Amino acid sequence: MTFVITDNCQSCRFTDCVSVCPVDCFYGDENQLYINPDECIDCGACEPECPVEAIFDESNLPADKIDWLRINAERAPQTKNITQKEPPLSTAEAKKAQLGF
Repeated sequence: MTFVITDNCQSCRFTDCVSVCPVDCFYGDENQLYINPDECIDCGACEPECPVEAIFDESNLPADKIDWLRINAERAPQTKNITQKEPPLSTAEAKKAQLGF
């Protein structure tokens, strides 16, 4: 099992989740973060830290978010390992409001 980052992270990139990860399994591009499923230890520390509820346990992924399991697995190895909290994107607060958080 793994945790999965979904499209709620797009245009946000809040990295609160990264700071609590014990195994540094977060990766990111210029638009969002991804979790490497081969590195995630399924501890769950990241999920409650996300202010836009973009992180789900694989077993709890909503039906319309299932593709994000594959997207995380594909994108994480192709992007930069993020191991420390970074500033969110300039569009993060607007996206957060759009999502109702």
